This record gives sequence, C-alpha cells and structure tokens, in this order.
Amino acid sequence: MNTLSKFLVAILLTGSFISCSKDKDDPIIEVPVSEGSKLTLEGGEGGASAINSVFVDFSEDKQTSVERASWDLGFYGGSDDFRVIINHSTGGSAIALDKTDLNQVTAQDTITLAEEGTLNVGHGSGSYSYLDPIEGGRSAYLSGTVIKAISATDAENKVYIYARGNSGTSDRGWQKIRIIRKGSGYTLQYAKINETSYKTLDVNKDDKYNFKYVSFDKGAVNVEPEKNAWDIEWGLSTYKASPTIPYTFSDFVLINFVGGVTAAEVLTSTVSYADFKESDLSSITFSGNREVIAGNWRVTSGGTVGVKTDRFYLVKDTAGNVYKLKFVSFHANDGGERGKPVIEYALVKKA
Repeated sequence: MNTLSKFLVAILLTGSFISCSKDKDDPIIEVPVSEGSKLTLEGGEGGASAINSVFVDFSEDKQTSVERASWDLGFYGGSDDFRVIINHSTGGSAIALDKTDLNQVTAQDTITLAEEGTLNVGHGSGSYSYLDPIEGGRSAYLSGTVIKAISATDAENKVYIYARGNSGTSDRGWQKIRIIRKGSGYTLQYAKINETSYKTLDVNKDDKYNFKYVSFDKGAVNVEPEKNAWDIEWGLSTYKASPTIPYTFSDFVLINFVGGVTAAEVLTSTVSYADFKESDLSSITFSGNREVIAGNWRVTSGGTVGVKTDRFYLVKDTAGNVYKLKFVSFHANDGGERGKPVIEYALVKKA
C-alpha cells in the first residue's frame, strides 16, 4: 500500500470513529406534546354545508382541512382485511349488482334506483343498507362496509352502482365500480354509467394510514393524515334522521376510531371543564364508537341554537395522551360563525 493510500484509509477510519462516537453520544430528542390550545376550524365556504372536513391533532396543535368532495373511495391500509369505504361526507351510497363485468352495466340498471330514490341519502329517502355503518366501533365499521370484503377470488367481486352524493355540493352523479385484489393491494375498475369502457387504478396498502383515498376525477388523492397524526374530524357526515331514515348532518364530530382513538362525554353537573384533572379519570369510561361525540355538543334546531355548555369531552389519542375538549362557538347565536367552529382543549394526562 503506497503512502497516499495509507493516508486516505486513515482519514476514512478516523471519520468513521468520530461518526460512531457522535451517534453514541447524541441525546434522543423527545418532542413535547401540546399542553393545549384554542383553534378556529377552517371549514371553508358554505356555512352549515361547509365545503371542508377538518382533521385535528391535539398533541401537535394542528388542523388539516380537506374538501369533502375531493374523494370517492377509501381503501383500508391494514393487513387484516381488504375493505373499501364510500364518502360519508357527501352522502354517498352504493348498491351491489349481480354482475361482475362493468361493460354489461348500463343506464338501464339505474332506472328503478332513480325512480324509487334508493340511493338518495339526506332527502327523506334512502336506506342504511346502502351505507357504511354510521354507529359502532372499528370492528363493526370494517365488517359492515356496503362494499363487501374484496375477495381473493375475482369472480366473487361484484359491480356496484355508486351515487357520489350531493349533500352541500353539486350533484356528483353516479358511477359503476368494481374492485379486485392485486397482490397485497387493490385494483379499482370504474366508469360512468353510460360509458362502454372503463379505467383502472391500482391502490397499494399503506399501514401508516387508516385508508388511502381515490377520486374518480383525479385518481389518488390525500385526505386524512397518517393514522397516528389526528384525533377528531369535524364536518358533514351521514348519520340518521330517524331509526329508518339516513341523513347528512352538519357540524358532526367523528373520532379517529379506526386508528384507535377513544373518547367520553362529561357533564358539567359532575365536574366543570376547568376543574377536571387527571385524578378524575378514574371514573371515566372511554368509548371507541364512531359517534361518541357526533352532534351531541350542539343544538341546531328545536331549542336554543348554539353550543351546549353543560358538557365537554375527553379524548385519548393513539399514544395514550388524554385531552379535555370543549366547543366554544359555532353559530351566530353563541358568538361564532357557521362553518368555522371554535374549540378549546387542554392536556389532562401525558402518556
């Protein structure tokens, strides 16, 4: 080995030693979680029919606004199942046909559906049979999607007619779709009802997310943040006008129930928001149900319209941090603005 080679080797070895020593000595930096904040949620234009859904991450004091009409389907990212959801925030609904070839589906297949209003959610008709579950926890939701589990046997995967919804948006029309598996992911086949050919789109699973989203207009789109990066979603959502009639509700709050977030309601007759502290958690039962907050925090008709001041909520995030949450305003009657609710939250227990 010549002198130059020895010199270069010495430099490399010294650099490696310094690098390893530095890595060993560097402290692990832990980013502190938020102690709490007050946020005005950016629902965008539209008032009671605000155009956005808003995802909130308490530990990061972060909100993410996404147009409700920006997506059509969500593809489950977990390894335990192959499930696809429809857009609950626009009143989307779907029905299976006894067909497996999109090119065999025409406008004739929709005549009766249109005449009877089968897929008209939010207009005094429609059926829960054509919706994803509106109540319950993660397992009930994933096992009850209107689009049945995507089978590894292609012939078992039916064509669906999908009404894309029109709640607070222009009528988004109907689509015919079929979904099959592709390896560990999905392939979507889709077309408008009258089209004689269809498009395809592959969607890979990603377990960092509850779902990966697709728009019939734009292909793959970003909607909800990573599953460990949000706690609640505010916006319009399909729920119920009665035990038999589905409806699309404004100012509806969902927890990240698929991702593992839980919540509980606390009445101020028991303890006030200001006084609630960590020791009070021993009497609380948390729920992972989709509708644990829902619209229970406000009155929109049939009483004094505004935020209910006799209650607040506890939210346990995916890391185990517990926050207390109260709604401050959402309507002119309580000093707020429809479509831009104000929330306040504070850390009760750090994980």
